[in-house]
Amino acid sequence: MPIIVNLDVMLAKRKMSLTELSERVGITMSNLSILKTGKAKAIRIETLEIICKVLACQPGDILEYRD
Repeated sequence: MPIIVNLDVMLAKRKMSLTELSERVGITMSNLSILKTGKAKAIRIETLEIICKVLACQPGDILEYRD
């Protein structure tokens, strides 16, 4: 898969658990887990926006393209 999800990296940098992120963004643990493991087929811009807001990061910090 050429799009890599670095959510776990950002969580570690912010010293935040997936549970805490789930509570702060209002997204279920299961949906965040699917995203974190790279199994998600799509992500809404709105969802990416709130994750970036909570983690104080840019979308490129979470999503990475590898050829």
